[in-house]
Amino acid sequence: MGLSVALNAARGSLQANAVQTDVVSRNIAGVNDPSYSRKITSLVTTDGPVRVVITRASNTFLFDRMVGSTSELASRQAVLDGLTSLEDTVGDTEAGRSISAKISALNVALGDAANKPDDINLAKAAVAAAKDLARSLNQASSTVQSTRARADEEIDNSVKTINDLLAQFDKANKEVVLGTARKVDISDALDRRDKILAQLSKEIGISTAVRADNDMAIYADNGSPLYEHGPRRVTFDPTAVFAAGTIGKAVLIDGVQVTGNGAVMPLQAGRIVGEVAVRDEIAITYQKQLDAIAGGLINAFAETDNNVASGTALAGLLTDGGHPALPAAGAVGLASTIRVNPAADPEQSGNPFTLRDGGMNAGAQYLYNSTNAASFTAHLVALRSALGADRAFPSDSELPLSTSLQTAAGASASWLEAARKAASVQVDNESAFLDSASTALSNATDVNRDDEVATMLQLEKSYAASAKLIATVNAMLQTLLDAVR
Repeated sequence: MGLSVALNAARGSLQANAVQTDVVSRNIAGVNDPSYSRKITSLVTTDGPVRVVITRASNTFLFDRMVGSTSELASRQAVLDGLTSLEDTVGDTEAGRSISAKISALNVALGDAANKPDDINLAKAAVAAAKDLARSLNQASSTVQSTRARADEEIDNSVKTINDLLAQFDKANKEVVLGTARKVDISDALDRRDKILAQLSKEIGISTAVRADNDMAIYADNGSPLYEHGPRRVTFDPTAVFAAGTIGKAVLIDGVQVTGNGAVMPLQAGRIVGEVAVRDEIAITYQKQLDAIAGGLINAFAETDNNVASGTALAGLLTDGGHPALPAAGAVGLASTIRVNPAADPEQSGNPFTLRDGGMNAGAQYLYNSTNAASFTAHLVALRSALGADRAFPSDSELPLSTSLQTAAGASASWLEAARKAASVQVDNESAFLDSASTALSNATDVNRDDEVATMLQLEKSYAASAKLIATVNAMLQTLLDAVR
């Protein structure tokens, strides 16, 4: 071997060693970065100097599984958060905060008033119990609508996040494509691209396809393109104020609806899907339950025409916003508008004895105790009976089709708790699955510090050998030159 050949070989070895050392240093620096994949160097011999090729540890199957699990967990977590918020309307049933407990308290107050019909304080207590029940329904309805408003806001935030991530992905993807064409190291750009995909999967279920020059396309889990040579626009029009009956807007991808009843192929996973389910399904069903209970209460306390059995019945102790007319079947928002009749409320200059005597509405036909007898109990007994009677409930409310108001209120609380428990189990299961997928991916792609340190020691020995070879060649050349002189 000529001295020049040996010198070139040693120099090429040092250059390769420098690249390998840099990669090992990058690996060690990325030990605690979950988005970093281990970089691998391979030596390729050519006619010239040794060339170093840098690749990265990856596992497409495990990464796709982790991304899919991330989307599922995000949607289930959003549902659980929404149900937990709604469950605040129930509270501890033993503490008497639930709607069922309030109905029971009103029933007891009516019984006390019936036992001493001449005691105005007991009459006032019954009216106060009715006000407490109405207030609880108002607050529960308000919580439902605030939960829907929060879900709508989260959908808006999620859409903004998606658009921002797609813009970031566009830059990373172009860097990968350009680097592939130029045959330069693109491993860090691939890491950035995968990190963005992992973040994107929290908001919306995705799948990907890799094409020529490592160009990647992203599709939503319903098949809608999110990125093809450029980001697609995801749009959403948030709703400013939510009330019972308010219909939230849909999410659109390139102008095509992908959530809600009008979506031909709706999204399947991601935070958006969970928030839409809370806003448009779970909360609306719970609102229907509250409205059905409120409507049943208003009808249970209605004053009927004493003269004609088919006469017009008007609202009694409980009303729809203070109006005398009874609400129509299936009326929306009754839980938010139910109020105690001012005619019976002493705080509104009303007479609580109208609960005993009737007459909250104008006309003799609505007065039950026409002689103003202090011991009159028939109407109070009838009200208790009506409060405990079975009545029909809408089939789409998830309540029993026929049961008492108190039982229906208990069934509503049970439905909510059962849904929350089921969602909690799903979150736990999906969390475990995501942990498993993440661990498997980590084992395949993460950096082992000990291995990298061992590699660094080997590179130091290689460097020392190459340096020694250069020093030897240098000494031999110097000896040759001295001999020529």
